[in-house]
Amino acid sequence: MAAFPADTHVHSEFSWDTGGPTSPSAVGTMRRTCARAVRIGLPAVIFTEHLDLSGWRAAAEDFADHERLLIDQNGWMQPPPLDVAGYLDSVERCRHEFTDLRILTGVELGQPHLDGGAADAVIDLSGLDRVNGSLHTLPHAGHRSEPVTLFRELSDPAEVIWAYLQEIPAMVDGGDFHVFTHIDYAARYWPVEEHGPFDHRPFEDGFRQAMRAIASSGRALEMNTGRPLRPWIPQWWAEEGGRAVSFGSDDHATTGLAAHFHEATALLDHVGFSPGSRPEDFWTR
Repeated sequence: MAAFPADTHVHSEFSWDTGGPTSPSAVGTMRRTCARAVRIGLPAVIFTEHLDLSGWRAAAEDFADHERLLIDQNGWMQPPPLDVAGYLDSVERCRHEFTDLRILTGVELGQPHLDGGAADAVIDLSGLDRVNGSLHTLPHAGHRSEPVTLFRELSDPAEVIWAYLQEIPAMVDGGDFHVFTHIDYAARYWPVEEHGPFDHRPFEDGFRQAMRAIASSGRALEMNTGRPLRPWIPQWWAEEGGRAVSFGSDDHATTGLAAHFHEATALLDHVGFSPGSRPEDFWTR
């Protein structure tokens, strides 16, 4: 494809896992991202900042240095609240500066089936251009934890993948969001050194059932391009009745903006998806 679609999953200094708006290393990320978008010819970007309302049990070794500071002495990770006013002000300033770039608002809402009510108390979700729904934590031993932590604690890594896939229908039924993001999230952290490369084939039925649930709800599936592309995802999505996709790099530091978009659009074109009239529109079939 000659033209980029919008990158609809981008983070700036207003996402807690970049270090936050007061972090010397993260400050100005939104502006730098917009400048790079203009340089590479990206027509539109949606800043979907993390909105995580509930904490989870965490291990320091599973997080970067600046994130470990958020884990308390009891091993509990509690991200700080989203600075909504600061975020929206930064978006407006970037819109005035980068007039040739379409800059849209959004959040990446973690566990929307569990925290949707709390999210509404923080920000008006209906006033945002995009709400990405993400499943980042799973229940285990009376708490929730990230898959990366569970892979270390459970002897059979397949348990983590199956737990992830089995919770997706519940998230679809109980959450308020537009797009299901990175359906391969748990697989990202598969313990390669101990168990070899991740093989999606033993989990095909689980992935397909999860995709059917998402498709039946009328939602879009994200083609997440920040990690190695998995061609079986758009193929199975199309076969299971999926009608819409978005493209998201999940960029946190500007350099990954629109990563692998040429390859991703070619994959989606191959299985019958076509762009809409605006760059941020879902590709549909």
